[in-house]
Amino acid sequence: MLSLICMVAWLNGCLSASQAEKRLVPLKSSGEFRLDDIAGYVSENPERAIHLIEIHKRVYGAEDYPQPGSRLKSLEEEAVKNLIESQARAVREKRWDDAASLARSLKALEVSVENTGMEPDFLLADAKDKLSGGNYLGAFLAARRAHELQPLEFEDALFFLEQAVKVRQRGGAAFFFAAAEEQGAIPEELRLYAQGRDTAADMVKGVATVLVDRGYRIEKGRGIPDWVLGSAFFVDPSGFLITNYHVISSEVDPAYEGYSRLYIRLGDAASPRIPARVIGWDKTMDLALIKAEIKPEYVFSLADRAVPRLGETIYAIGSPVGLEKTVTAGIVSAQGRRLLQIGDVIQIDAAVNHGNSGGPVVDAEGRLVGIVFAGIEQYQGLNFAVPAERLAAALPAMIRGGKAERPWLGLIIAETARGAEVVYVAPFTPAAEHHIAEGTWIKTLNDGEINAPQGGLIPALQDLLFPNRPGELVSIETSDGIRRVIMSEARPEIPLARAARVDSRERMAAPLFGIILAPTAGNIFSAAYVIKRVVRGSIADEAGLSEQDPVSIRAFRVEEKEGYALLDIHVKKRRLGYLETSMRLPAVLDIPDTL
Repeated sequence: MLSLICMVAWLNGCLSASQAEKRLVPLKSSGEFRLDDIAGYVSENPERAIHLIEIHKRVYGAEDYPQPGSRLKSLEEEAVKNLIESQARAVREKRWDDAASLARSLKALEVSVENTGMEPDFLLADAKDKLSGGNYLGAFLAARRAHELQPLEFEDALFFLEQAVKVRQRGGAAFFFAAAEEQGAIPEELRLYAQGRDTAADMVKGVATVLVDRGYRIEKGRGIPDWVLGSAFFVDPSGFLITNYHVISSEVDPAYEGYSRLYIRLGDAASPRIPARVIGWDKTMDLALIKAEIKPEYVFSLADRAVPRLGETIYAIGSPVGLEKTVTAGIVSAQGRRLLQIGDVIQIDAAVNHGNSGGPVVDAEGRLVGIVFAGIEQYQGLNFAVPAERLAAALPAMIRGGKAERPWLGLIIAETARGAEVVYVAPFTPAAEHHIAEGTWIKTLNDGEINAPQGGLIPALQDLLFPNRPGELVSIETSDGIRRVIMSEARPEIPLARAARVDSRERMAAPLFGIILAPTAGNIFSAAYVIKRVVRGSIADEAGLSEQDPVSIRAFRVEEKEGYALLDIHVKKRRLGYLETSMRLPAVLDIPDTL
């Protein structure tokens, strides 16, 4: 028994000594843990590593960062080196899209890309590779984008002109002819074709009727065929067509559980139905890319697309109520209408009806200017078109297949007299991680100055961001003088849905309803606020609310499935002698003022 007691005492002594030794091991600081986290990303995801390094420098501080031997500086240098090596590997493997993406990230870091390769170089190489594979749509899109970034050399412009003539795309030929004309002599046969003009009779051959068979629906006890009717137009000799997402949504929407079969028809009702399939789609822009195994008689060019002027004559082609190959004329009634989640759309007065959705809109020169989308209930009698420029920006992602992903920073912005002001930063987003302050405004994005007419500032910012891939590094400079480098993430389908679930109702009043609130003394039943500011043109502005109005929030409800939110408030309207009133403000969750 005594020996057992001695052994236990000896073991306790050993354990105590071991524990004492452990206590002597220095504990890591929170900063060291953050550096360990960054180190885990340096090799596998250097963009994420740089994103976290930027946060560490700006938010947590890095006093020793510039000094030799600084661990943070070493991690940054290693991450940049890995980005450059990844780009070199992409070039060796001829993954030109990846090389261009990495060039954009390196440019955001202000790392010289002249030695590693610039984006226009990779786009041009990509265009030539796609041509060799018979992908004329992707090739001409990449070549035009390369020309926009850096004018094509004469030999390259002439090469693409020859290819456009080869596949009888007059619009593409006209664009590359213009790019080459000022630099050298062009063979006569190429010049004659490029300077010719297609007629409406030619163009209708490139437009098809879209039919989506969704089986039968029951009305008053009877089974009625359930068909969705739309239009589409060919954009590639291999049989690619553009249409609206809402026309083919039952083909790809996971929430739809019924029967759905997609067809196109090239002639009248007696013509055969040709099976088609969805390649890619962009719900936020109401666009879809479909394919049918057929060689079209006419192909619309996206290389020679145009931005129409107000009052300019345009023509819409499609199948209104199934009447194939209908051409209607009108003018551009207005520009800059904010009806979709991204960008703006063109308002036209050409007659379009059910069935025109997805058809092309062209100008008097035959250049593509837009894609019809119709059927907005609150705008009965008015017609709209998605600009061809935004189709061109969305197409590369749709060609890759599946749902097109757009980059997202997590900012809700408003156009003010000072510029694009940040009115809300969504939680758990890249912008929130970087502590971008609400109330500041954006000076540059990707080092691009924002030049836009009144009302067009937000679409102009979106046009600078959305051609990028999610996961790329983006530079953003705000009015507080800080230039940040942020890694974007994939844009949620409804950007504010998550924020509405986790953030407070008084904070959600800013992005959804345009009310920026400041708390005041309330009572035990409801919190009280005063309106600090009303965003111009917002729901609150239209409801007659103004600064310094006392407000209490009675209820806030989010109907995520239906896509809207409701805010019940009690307000004393200062402009009406503090007249008290209760009101309900509705707002959609998929607001367009996002970045």
